[in-house]
Amino acid sequence: MRWPCVSFVQPLRVNSRIIIPPGELRFSFVRSSGPGGQNVNKVNSKAQLRWSVMASAALPEDVRARLSARLARRLNDRGELVIVSQRYRDQARNVADCLAKLRDVIAVSAAPPKRRKKTRPPQSASESRLREKRVTAEKKRRRGPVTDE
Repeated sequence: MRWPCVSFVQPLRVNSRIIIPPGELRFSFVRSSGPGGQNVNKVNSKAQLRWSVMASAALPEDVRARLSARLARRLNDRGELVIVSQRYRDQARNVADCLAKLRDVIAVSAAPPKRRKKTRPPQSASESRLREKRVTAEKKRRRGPVTDE
């Protein structure tokens, strides 16, 4: 049985630039398959968080592009990211766990990738590579047919 979606009052603060309003987050609750004792078949403690990455006004375009590329397999056909938590026995802790997972995923994509600095291999590396090539070539040349000299 699915419960109606629940919204929360506090916005999700990822960093100083990204703050997700609570209206964009939709929660639903279902029965958990994890521990629960006598309540395992009565309480809907598993939390499902749905957040539309493509429709979110809180994301800058560069972060949205990195996030959608990084999570391409985890987005459904409507562009929603679904995060599930059933780690704990009570609903409130599972909701907090979902929010923490979402914050971590966004924070990783919010940091721009580092630019690679072009470097040259050291001269000693080139020399040792050429030396090894000469040794290997000589070894293979000696394996060839024997000629009378």
